[in-house]
Formats: sequence, C-alpha cells, structure tokens
Amino acid sequence: MPTPAIKVLALASNVRRRCYRITCYSSRGITNNVANEEVISKPLQSARPFKEIPGPTSFPLIGTLLNYLPVLGKYDFDRLHRNGMLKLQEFGPLVREEIVPGTNIVWVFTPQDIETVFRCEGRYPFRRSHLAVDKYRKDRPDLYNSGGLLPTNGDKWYELRSTFQKALSRPQNIRLYVQGSDHILQQFMDVIKSRGNLSTEDFVPYLSHVFLELVGLVAFDAELEGLTEAGLQPDSLASQLIDAAETANGCIVALDNSLQLWRWIETPLYKKLKRSHEIMERVAVTLVNRKKSLIESQRLTENKQPSLLEIYLSDPKISVKDIVGMAVDMILAGMDTTSFSSSFALYHLATNPNCQKALQQECRELLPTRESPVTLEVLDKAQYTRAVIKESLRLNPVSVGVGRILPEDVILSGYHVPKGTNIVTQNQVACRLSEHFPNPNSFIPERWIKSSSLFQKPHPFLLLPFGHGPRSCIARRLAEQNMHMLFLKIFRNYDVKWCGGTLDCRSLPNKPDQPLLLSFKSVDY
Repeated sequence: MPTPAIKVLALASNVRRRCYRITCYSSRGITNNVANEEVISKPLQSARPFKEIPGPTSFPLIGTLLNYLPVLGKYDFDRLHRNGMLKLQEFGPLVREEIVPGTNIVWVFTPQDIETVFRCEGRYPFRRSHLAVDKYRKDRPDLYNSGGLLPTNGDKWYELRSTFQKALSRPQNIRLYVQGSDHILQQFMDVIKSRGNLSTEDFVPYLSHVFLELVGLVAFDAELEGLTEAGLQPDSLASQLIDAAETANGCIVALDNSLQLWRWIETPLYKKLKRSHEIMERVAVTLVNRKKSLIESQRLTENKQPSLLEIYLSDPKISVKDIVGMAVDMILAGMDTTSFSSSFALYHLATNPNCQKALQQECRELLPTRESPVTLEVLDKAQYTRAVIKESLRLNPVSVGVGRILPEDVILSGYHVPKGTNIVTQNQVACRLSEHFPNPNSFIPERWIKSSSLFQKPHPFLLLPFGHGPRSCIARRLAEQNMHMLFLKIFRNYDVKWCGGTLDCRSLPNKPDQPLLLSFKSVDY
C-alpha cells in the first residue's frame, strides 16, 4: 500500500489542462482568451512574489515533514481535509508548502482562485498518473494499443476520450441501463434481507459487490453474479475482481511516486500490480470477445437500441484492444468512488432522521410498492434523492480537491504563481465554510432544491465531485444514475440506523475511517 506522503504527492502531481483561460500570463504578457471569455487584466509585475505566499516553514533536507510526524506533528497525511482547514485558518486562502524540499505545492481555497486554475489548464488536459499501468499495457501490444484513458495524454488521449465519450454523452444511452440496473438492485435488496442483522458487519464490501455488478452491466453486458450467495464469498470471481481493483489502485499511487526502478526491473510492488491487473484483464478479454462473437453471429436488430458495448464493437474505427482497456479502466475506477460516496450518504441519512423521512416519503410517492421498479419517469421526479446525493458529495467528496500543473504563469489571490507549479484545489475544505454555505457542517439536502427556502446558488467552482472540464469523470452520468437508483430502492424498503461512532474520512481517495455499521429494518408500507 502507498505511504501517506506518497498519496499527497500523487494528488499534487496529477496534471490536467483545458482549452480556455482567463487570468494566465506568459513572458509575452497576458495569454489571449477563447472568444467571449473576458480576460481580467492585471500586470504580472504588480503581483506579489511567489516566495511571499504564506505557508508552513520548510527546513533543509526535511521540508515540512516534521509537521506530519505521528503524535508530534499537527498534520496527518491521511487527513488531508483536516490539514487543509488548519492551513487555511493559520495562513489564509493561498498556501505554499514544501513537504519535500524543492517541490512546491500551492493549496488553493477560494472558488475564484479555483476557477482561475481550471481556466488556465492549456490546450489539452494533461495528467501524470497511472504510469506503471501505462508501461504494463504498452509492454503487451497484443492486448492494448495504448495505456488507456487514465495515463494517456495529448492527442492520443483526446482521440480515445472523444471515441468513447461520444456514446457516453448521449442521455438515451445511459438511460438504457435503468431496467437492468433495477434488476440488480432488487437482488441487492434480497441480499440485505437475507443477511438479517448487519449492524456488526462492515457494509462497504456489500456496496462494492453491487457496484461491481452495475459496472459489469455496462462494461460487458453481463452479470458477474457477485450478489449470489456464492458470489459474495471471498474466493468468488466477483470478490477477486474487487480485491484486484483495490490492490491495483493502491499500487498505482506508490509506483507513480517512487524511484521508478520498475521501468527496468519488476519490483515486488510492480509484480503485485501486474498480478491484480491480469485478473481484471482476463475477465475483460473473455467477456468483450464473447460479446464480439455474439454480435458477429447474430446481427443487431434494427428496432433494438444497442448497448454501449455493442456500439463500440460495431464501430470499425474502434479497436477491440481499446475497448478491453476501457473495460479494465471501468473496473479500476468504477467501484471505489461510488462505493465510498454511497457509504457517506448512507451515514448522513442514518444520522439525520428527518432527512431520511423526507427521502422515504419521496420513495413511497414514486414507488407505490416495495417491489416497484425504478423507471425513467421515477428518476426524473426524484428531486429529493438527487439533492441527498449532491449534499453528501459536498460534505464528503471523492477527493479533497484536484491537482494541476499549469502551462502558464497565473495570478492567485494577488500572488504570482509560475508555470510548472503543483497546485491543489481545496474544494472539500471550501465547501465546509460558512461564507459559502450556511450551517456548512450540517447535512441539509434542501439547500439544493430551488423551491426550498433554504436554496442558495453557490459559486459554480465550489462543488466539483467529478472534477471539471474535458478530463472530468467520463462516466459521471452512469455513476449518478446508479447512486440515485440505489437510494430509491434502499429507502423504499428499509429504515436505516447508524450503529457506529462519528464517521470521518481518510485520504486518498476519501473513504470511511471506520467500518460502515448500519442496521436495516424492513418497512411495512
């Protein structure tokens, strides 16, 4: 598993760029903006020097690592959101830190500065991540054309992203999965019922199994049987896939930010990643090729809307190798984020009974019986359900923020920040400030409902749980749809109570810092 220090450096080193800018500066002056974007003119010379940005004292050889020592230090690598709040309170809305000597990280807290960062990303979003995955796949040209969407950059990334996003961006293609997803979620209700008392058992693994099934429905047009009695066992294929994804994600962060000896020799950690990736790869290759053979033997009927996998496999411009890579990426990125996000939302509802009652009322209105399916019409009307998920993501997003390295100089809070600087937005901290949200630490879904007296439109760059711009989560629509459906099903069928202590998160990504202990009581109405 990656060390906490490596996790912070990984967040800071993720690099993305965009195709429009507002307050970016170069040696030639202010960078031109794309049409209709007003440039805020402010001479670079008038900005305060980069070295004057306040922050923790950095010492030779050890940087600010003393602040992160267990017991003695005031910061904790596993609690990035707490670190951020402390730094904001001590140093203000822009903080410069050298955790490792010579490597500056700028922590950005105001939504105005966060917007500027995103507007100054450059022509193509660029990120430095999943480097070992990139090597692994490029070493296997018989299976892959590239490293896939996660590590690839530049024109090749844009080509891949455009290829897959074209179909994913069409709402009708996402809504196609509602019926199949409802079937899977009904199985999940049966699992909860059959388990009886879950109050002493961590519920997160169950969420991982249901989201694996939902990912499999899209990636492979297949059920992976992860919700059967056999599929829930530790040695099942579904459990192996979940473990493989979790292990691989842990290895990726460490391999990206270590001495990269794995580029020349297979280090123990690289071998661990390799074994995990091979598990996911074997399943992806088998199921994608099975579907390909089915399409070739049975032509798609004209009156049937094709699935995403059928669209990709039927397009002669899309290589099966790229589809396999995309399928593996969906397993890698499609379970942890939704499982953890759903965990926090369940916690907030279980500890806020009035909000749970409001959600249950909506569920009863939209789903007359406990077995009623979640349909497109139901999803369109599920206003409070959407507000619940949005409010939970405000309090507990997937990550504390987003890392960027900008290709141009920029002015943030009046300070000159040179190009090439590691910048990390602090959206999670900003979303917990009273200047942006009244009662910021309270779970209030009504603040997102326009007809509510509590509604207040926040700055658009505060809540960014899926990232921002062309390199934001490609499967955002699917993730939101799945979570909305899950909560409609659960709270139509059950009263949920919290059986643990105060839940917080550990980084990176944000996950519950203790077992998710919930009790489920079947409703009679």
